[in-house]
Amino acid sequence: MLDKNGIAQRIAQELEDGYYVNLGIGIPTLVANYIPQGVDVEFQSENGILGMGPFPFDGDEDADLINAGKQTITAMPGAVYFDSATSFAMIRGQHVQLTVLGAMEVSQNGDIANWKIPGRMVKGMGGAMDLVASAENIIVAMMHTNKRGESKLLTDCSLPLTGVGCVKKVVTNLATIEIKDGAFHLLERAPGVTVDEIVAATAGKLVVPDEVPEMKL
Repeated sequence: MLDKNGIAQRIAQELEDGYYVNLGIGIPTLVANYIPQGVDVEFQSENGILGMGPFPFDGDEDADLINAGKQTITAMPGAVYFDSATSFAMIRGQHVQLTVLGAMEVSQNGDIANWKIPGRMVKGMGGAMDLVASAENIIVAMMHTNKRGESKLLTDCSLPLTGVGCVKKVVTNLATIEIKDGAFHLLERAPGVTVDEIVAATAGKLVVPDEVPEMKL
């Protein structure tokens, strides 16, 4: 079973040389720590940064250098800063090849709910709506079940949606799953996890092939 860093490490394998990538808050931000050797990507943040690096070490944080989630970040050589209008023009103009987001729920149709639990205080969905409406490749990083042990991979989302039919792949602590043709398709098992455990933790329609390899990190 993966922890949050393991999920990020697996998703980092989806990075391709030359990609512009937007990382949502939470687990997705950890992806920047696991860029495969020989792969050169540029991380973009909605608040107007292109060229983010890994998280700063304790004591090295610069309070003026933050991402859209208000987390302190580092900047790689050549990083640039710009206004939000330019940042969202980059997103809406489909110049971001990969978006990695956290989620509260994902449906078997690729819908995502990641911004609001009714009745709880929320600051807003930020740039997520623009990202899910514009990006061609969206991967969700999340735990397979919620704190009550209930599946977060559902037939239909119960929470307010951020986007419809937009998620292509989900990486959880249990599995790598592709979404297509109205179903979850099991691609890989996390180390030490059985297919039966994944089936039991998935509420939506799950297509399981005869052989399910264990993911390699």
